[in-house]
Amino acid sequence: MNPHDFPPVPEPGIALTPSTDLPRDGDEPATPLLLREAARIDAGGAAFPLVGLGGSAGSLAAFEQFFRAMPADSGVAFVVVMHLSPDQPSELAQVLQHYTKMPVREAADGLRVRPNHVYVIPPNHDMSILHGMLLLFVPTQPKGRRLPIDFFFQSLAKDARERAVCVICSGLGTDGTLGLKMVVENFGMVMVQAPETAEFDAMPRSALATEFVDYVLPAAQLPAKLLEYVRHPGPRPRRDDPPEGGTKPAHALQKIFSLIRAKTGHDFSFYKRNTVFRRIERRMSAHQIGEFTHYVRLLQENPMEVEALFKELLIGVTKFFRDRDAFAQLALRLLPVLRQQPAGSTFRVWAPGCSTGEEAYSLAVLLREALDGVDPAQRLAVQIFATDLNPAGIEVGRAGHYADNLVADVSPERLNRFFVKTDGGYRIKKEVRDLVMFAVHDLNKDAPFTKLNLLVCRNLLIYLSADLQKALIPVFHYALNPGGLLFLGPSENLSGFQDLFQALDPKWKISRRTEVASSIARFAAFPFFQARAPVPPPASDAGPMTPQLSRKEGPFAALVQRVLLSQYSPPAVVITAKGEILYVNGRTGRYLEPAPGLSGLNLFDMAREELNYELSAAVHQAASTRLDVVANDVKLRTDSGVQLVRLTVKVLDEGAALAGLLLVVFEDQPTPRKVRLGRALLAADPGPDAQLQALEKELRHTKIRLQTTIEEMESSVEELKSANEELQSANEELQSTNEEAMTNKEEMQSLNEELMTLNVQYLSKTEELSEAANDMKNLLDATEIATVFLDNEMVIKRFTPAMRRIISLLPADVGRPVTHFAHTLRHETLAADVRSVLDRLVTVEANIQTTQGEWFAMRILPYRTLDNYISGAVITFTDITGLKRLEAQLQESSRFAESIVETLREPLLVLDAEQRVLAISRAFAALFGLDPARAKGQLLRELDGGAWQLPALRARLDEALHHPGEPFENFALTANFPGAGPRQLLLSGRCITSRGAQTGRLLLGVQEVSPEEA
Repeated sequence: MNPHDFPPVPEPGIALTPSTDLPRDGDEPATPLLLREAARIDAGGAAFPLVGLGGSAGSLAAFEQFFRAMPADSGVAFVVVMHLSPDQPSELAQVLQHYTKMPVREAADGLRVRPNHVYVIPPNHDMSILHGMLLLFVPTQPKGRRLPIDFFFQSLAKDARERAVCVICSGLGTDGTLGLKMVVENFGMVMVQAPETAEFDAMPRSALATEFVDYVLPAAQLPAKLLEYVRHPGPRPRRDDPPEGGTKPAHALQKIFSLIRAKTGHDFSFYKRNTVFRRIERRMSAHQIGEFTHYVRLLQENPMEVEALFKELLIGVTKFFRDRDAFAQLALRLLPVLRQQPAGSTFRVWAPGCSTGEEAYSLAVLLREALDGVDPAQRLAVQIFATDLNPAGIEVGRAGHYADNLVADVSPERLNRFFVKTDGGYRIKKEVRDLVMFAVHDLNKDAPFTKLNLLVCRNLLIYLSADLQKALIPVFHYALNPGGLLFLGPSENLSGFQDLFQALDPKWKISRRTEVASSIARFAAFPFFQARAPVPPPASDAGPMTPQLSRKEGPFAALVQRVLLSQYSPPAVVITAKGEILYVNGRTGRYLEPAPGLSGLNLFDMAREELNYELSAAVHQAASTRLDVVANDVKLRTDSGVQLVRLTVKVLDEGAALAGLLLVVFEDQPTPRKVRLGRALLAADPGPDAQLQALEKELRHTKIRLQTTIEEMESSVEELKSANEELQSANEELQSTNEEAMTNKEEMQSLNEELMTLNVQYLSKTEELSEAANDMKNLLDATEIATVFLDNEMVIKRFTPAMRRIISLLPADVGRPVTHFAHTLRHETLAADVRSVLDRLVTVEANIQTTQGEWFAMRILPYRTLDNYISGAVITFTDITGLKRLEAQLQESSRFAESIVETLREPLLVLDAEQRVLAISRAFAALFGLDPARAKGQLLRELDGGAWQLPALRARLDEALHHPGEPFENFALTANFPGAGPRQLLLSGRCITSRGAQTGRLLLGVQEVSPEEA
């Protein structure tokens, strides 16, 4: 058994078969019989809340704060699930025992939870709960892909339902996110440690991203809110509420539906009543509201609560390949269907209620795999329409990015083939993403997608009322092509519509559309009347879970009615005005007998001779007057004598299905002895008088019927004339309509061609945009320039991965203000600089060092659109750490060279390309009486009052600078220097190089010579 495909909870009374001996009450072993009895008692009578606490790295401190603040007599059972090392024994139970007076123990297989106790998961195990018993499983997933918190929360949601509470604390990854959705779906409560107080905030933030969290508080404040929630009595009725409302007033519910419809445009009045009430009560409990009327007031005053309730009603717990065996069976059925598709055709799929898209992408993956078994020459295309009411879910589906916890549901082969690993999760590959088109769609009022080959509607119908389900199934039949497949959830069925679909897999609810023609009456009223009908009071529609309703309309009621009809109802037939028999009830053999020949079932042909005249007259009278007719004391000849019979012809008007039909009832009446014994007289020759009376009676009936027939024929002729005129007029209108339709058809064809042209253009543009996006991504990644794009409110729109070296950003942080994040820059005015750029439209540049010692060149520019509209700012950080280090090295080398020059005993100068003094030796300064500090930076020709300003010297120096391989020596110079007097000098110059490269610097040596040497 794969622990990540959690089995459904067995019905109470089904024997459990544990693999080990199970303790009783958590202490002693229990026999299977006692275990079953304990499970039955717990399933029916357990009332204490069950709290599951999940955490990973850094959660121990949160657990310490939680249990120190939780009293020992709370009446709640706690189960702690952590990511533990599978190779080391756990001391978690002993550690937690220091923080609470409640008993803390490590869970064992079959341990029964009790209130005011704490249980912790053992290492290297997955844990679930069933009927209050903790069950341990050996993990089947590899070490890095286990999700023990999700696994336990899912079982907790199914077992405890509204008594379940899950708490998510500090940790890495996204474990627990899927489980909390299951808890909310089953009316439980969700609490999360405030991310800013968590040592590692990945798990709390992942939980908050679902928008299903009830309370977000520091760990020390969670117990108080938990106890307040547990001890809150919940919604209660007002004493003055109308009786039909019960504990859930009908008028309040109507107002809630009205407020939701006014805010969102969607009508929930025909969702299952119990489900709707539970969702509303959950929101009321979260606000500590006890009365429905008060909650209506809150909805009126707080539109955000209306939105929250709308999301609560739309909770869709889904995952990839939910019910793997079901998808495996679907794959087996799909391959033959795909192989039968015409070459070049499109296989169309519709998945209503897709939530966040996991199921739609599961279908896309399944079809991509199935196409591997189809001849490529068929060139089949796949088109999947994924729809849902929730726009937020549709946006998630369109993004195609999912958290890491999907690895528990997707095989490694599929993961490598159809997904791309990204920061914080996985993204659907483009080849799969392009198969799915997402749209907001209301199944109750929006037109369905048609010409489908596969329709997948799993776990949606169970939330809809029986009336809406009955209205939708014919629409599904209409939307599918002949032979198309319908894939429903395991708890859904096609009761009452077996003629429309042929079951292929009854267990997993896979059916094929039959060739039965769709009845227009079944869906001609679309959009369905339910969307506009007034909300019926709860008393008349208590929902499918009400015991009285299930007994009234279930097999029990049908069995009782069948017994009553067979024992106490008189023989009767339902006929048309012409006598055609449509239905027979009871034993009618005494009154009717099959007519000879190939005639059909006609009452007048089958009636006994004695009844024929009376029946004909009564039926004719009832059909003409539309009133009930009763004929008493009609004599019927039987084997035991003459029997008096009462013939009743009743006009049926109960519903459209019975309109125009008649009910003929045969009832035996008490017959006097002398009448019954008149059989001999009937058998003997009745005599001429009796025959004459019989003939006269028959003649009267015949005359009456003849006259009626003539009148009917005359009336029919007039009606036919009128109908003929109407038909002629209708024919002319149809001809005109046909001409208009042909014109519209041509216009539609033209419009269709234009749309196809636009579609091709859009596809081309989409490909261009996709290529441009890929080019831009690769460009930004290749340059390794940290870049962040902000809007006018300094909210992050996009950023490059290199940005994480400066600001710790995650993909989920898009949409948050940049001022909410700390950065590593030694620059306190970043926000002010951005605001200055936005306000003044100027560029800000600066070289900034980080706390790690790195240097970045920061540029802040306005973000300009193509139409020159300022739509935010762009901040780029270019890594110049290497340049800064090189600059420091050059400065150090320069200082080192200067110090060498300054300490040499020979008179030396170092000049740059402009012949400006860069360095001067002490000997040179002493020889010419110069101040070294003032001499640095002066041009050589300005030194010593211009004594060095000789054109020949300047030309010689320029030549040496531009020709590094041609130094000069013994250049004679005689000049009068203000600080040294007349001097005779020999100059030598050489260009300074570094590893063979020019530096633009010149070393000038000076040697004083005496007049004799000169």
